[in-house]
Amino acid sequence: MLDVASGPLALTPEIEELRRQFEHVSEDADAVTAQLRDEQFNWRPAVDAWSIAECLDHLNATARNYLPALDEAIAEAIRRGVYGVGPFRYAWAGRLIVRLCEPPPPFRVRAPKLFLPAPNRARNEVMAALRAYQVQFVDRLRQANGLDLGRVRVRSPMNKWLRFSLGSGFAFMAAHERRHLWQTRQIIAMKGFPS
Repeated sequence: MLDVASGPLALTPEIEELRRQFEHVSEDADAVTAQLRDEQFNWRPAVDAWSIAECLDHLNATARNYLPALDEAIAEAIRRGVYGVGPFRYAWAGRLIVRLCEPPPPFRVRAPKLFLPAPNRARNEVMAALRAYQVQFVDRLRQANGLDLGRVRVRSPMNKWLRFSLGSGFAFMAAHERRHLWQTRQIIAMKGFPS
């Protein structure tokens, strides 16, 4: 077990890398949207396609549903004393899911109802929530520091029978966010995007 009584622990290299990824999402989202007018932020390339606002709010909906699953997994791991120092090994399925989420996506996946963006959310509300969720992910990483990221299991909020390692769960969330930030850039580059 790790000695937490002697003061704050330095973040493990894997946790530190994931922390950087989540902080970069906030910076990247701000960079992508900083110069956009509301008309551009809410423009949809087609009736059945998401706007930039909806892409980013989808990330908020996903975070809102995944954070409680992370909390549960972290709390259970601490209760059971599932500690480790890494580097950790992850199952092939977890690595594959993360790889498939990285941009550019190899195929399109329809978002489950649980993760759909809210209609007509204000720009400042979407962006404030996105930044706040990145801070919450970093907080969960700090809570998970010292846990065995390969052995701790997270239950998917989408399918209760689906479980994956905590490390894969964090990596999946970061890759998923990069995927949709990539999507926002594709929207900006589309023909018909308001100038």
